Amino acid sequence: MDHPQGTIVFTTIGRPQYGFDIFTVKIPLNLRHSPITKLTPEHHLTDGISINFNAQFVDDDQTIVHISERSGSPRVYLTRPGLKKPEILPYVPYSLFHDRPVIRNNRLYFVSAHEQPNQPFKSWSALYSTGLQENKITRLTPRDTVDYSPAVSQSGEFVAVASYGSRPWGGEFHELKTDIVVFRVSDPNRRVVVCERGGWPTWAGDSVLYFHRQSDDGWWSIFRVDFPGDLEFSGFPLAPVRVTPSRIHCFTPAAFHDGKHIAVATRRREKNFRHIEIFDLHTKSFYAVTEPLNPNLHHYNPFVSPDSGSLGYHRFRGESAHGESTIPHLDSVSSPIKELRMIRLNGSFPASSPEGNLIAFNHDFDVNSGIKIVKSDGSKRWDLIKGRTAFYNSWSPTEKHAIYTSIGQIFQSAKSTVQIARITFDPADLTDDRDEIPCTVKILTKEDAGNNAFPSCSPDGKSLVFRSGRSGHKNLYLMDAVNGEFDGGIRQLTEGPCIDTMPNWSPTGDLIAFSSNRHNPDNPEAFSIYTVKPDGSDLRRIYVAGSEGSAEADRERINHVCFSRDGEWLLFTANFGGVTSEPVSWPNQFQPYGELHVVRLDGSGLKRLTWNGYENGTPAWHPGDGLDMGRLGLSDKVGDKLDGQFQEPLWISCDIE
Repeated sequence: MDHPQGTIVFTTIGRPQYGFDIFTVKIPLNLRHSPITKLTPEHHLTDGISINFNAQFVDDDQTIVHISERSGSPRVYLTRPGLKKPEILPYVPYSLFHDRPVIRNNRLYFVSAHEQPNQPFKSWSALYSTGLQENKITRLTPRDTVDYSPAVSQSGEFVAVASYGSRPWGGEFHELKTDIVVFRVSDPNRRVVVCERGGWPTWAGDSVLYFHRQSDDGWWSIFRVDFPGDLEFSGFPLAPVRVTPSRIHCFTPAAFHDGKHIAVATRRREKNFRHIEIFDLHTKSFYAVTEPLNPNLHHYNPFVSPDSGSLGYHRFRGESAHGESTIPHLDSVSSPIKELRMIRLNGSFPASSPEGNLIAFNHDFDVNSGIKIVKSDGSKRWDLIKGRTAFYNSWSPTEKHAIYTSIGQIFQSAKSTVQIARITFDPADLTDDRDEIPCTVKILTKEDAGNNAFPSCSPDGKSLVFRSGRSGHKNLYLMDAVNGEFDGGIRQLTEGPCIDTMPNWSPTGDLIAFSSNRHNPDNPEAFSIYTVKPDGSDLRRIYVAGSEGSAEADRERINHVCFSRDGEWLLFTANFGGVTSEPVSWPNQFQPYGELHVVRLDGSGLKRLTWNGYENGTPAWHPGDGLDMGRLGLSDKVGDKLDGQFQEPLWISCDIE
């Protein structure tokens, strides 16, 4: 087959909790004498459906262009007062990612990631534009160049972007090594690096650019350059001037056209949340906007109206707001392949029952509080074990009542105690009037045997392959699926001073795929795909990103490998696509390490399945056709309460001296 077929179930870290909507407040004419929170209420601009974010004002009448994921992937929408539902604007139909839309002079500008670059480890993100009444979409970014975060000057003559240029992604995901590049709308091929090292540009008129970057003292700050308005100017690149002070993180600026203020998102040392503030460029004073309104919510990516009278941003819409208030157990996501369905699970490590009508998973990836089972149409969920930390699941292919899992903390050392367990229950207990299911937990590994995790059951249900640290290194082992190592014995499958992990059995049982750094044991992040036969023979590496010995092959970071139902394709997460959008503008996401891909067993036919601002992971193939796509996510009464509990980037530290 040219394309894989079937259904993939996976998780997206944090995203189900976002519940983003776009809000605005009116800005007092004199900020020095008018406390903003006493003069204006917060106004809800979007409708509470899906998540809505990264907006810009179109006019002074609260009309906004923004991104919404209501269609299953991020697309561009227009919301205006009096409009019952948002209007979808031109987009690339086969693109799964759109971002940072701007409308100026009746033209729409946006970032998309649908055109594959000429080499791996390069972002697909580029800038496109179209007339609002046109069907033609034009690429403004040169081929094999990467652009993020567009900003259009007030007149519409100039565009500024945070550009990664033509180089491959260097591996960073904290501060991207982008430059501020400017070009005329009339001549996008004539590009000038106005300033080196900067992101998220914003124009004050046509003559001043503000942007963020991490300062030498470690604090994210806003910088300024004065643009001469002449791309033939011989003084480029310009030396920027730092605008915001040390000891406060400031990012994603939005300039007022009066040239006197900028709006910024901040993280202060004494605060736990990101807030929007206005910075007076003359007095060097900050004016709090969102903290007095919503002190315990994160606020992101401010934007300012053309008349500088309104300030917008997006945040979690709140528990009492109108719109969606429930996270569905399973949610349909757009797929780039017609024959392949993509389902987002509100949880991690899915494993399907033999008939495909049930899915076992771990609900919270960080806490890993036990195991839950959900119907494959998302209509009902049960707790299987509670009060025990569990992660990674494998449902016996031959038994409706047996699930294998890892009991203990994830991401621990080789010698830490983590054990393989066999969980059995009575399927007759899975009734709609029950929420908890009694079960029996049978430990299959010895307590002093180190870190035993990531079990995968053979197709005949007789054996388990798993990763163990009992030798001091994390290698693969085989044991009896019912009696474990106590009665059935144990056999080492791989060996060496490396990390062999996340094994998965092929549907025919003649091959095991896994992730390993055995080609570079000193690098704990250099994972590639390996396969081995159950008898330990024919151990080999599958080269995906490049040929053997190439620099691209050495940069692979591949995890969560699993076979398709027909055994012809491997599904996995990988870092091949670089970074899709500026990470500092999002809640905590490790984008490049969480894009889903498939490849044939010989390493050919690599296809990318996701490209977005999120970390996707723990994918699994659904074994049957039991997913009722018509019911997924339709009920607002089935699922978890949407409470907006997600993290800021873990690498944004306020403990800087």
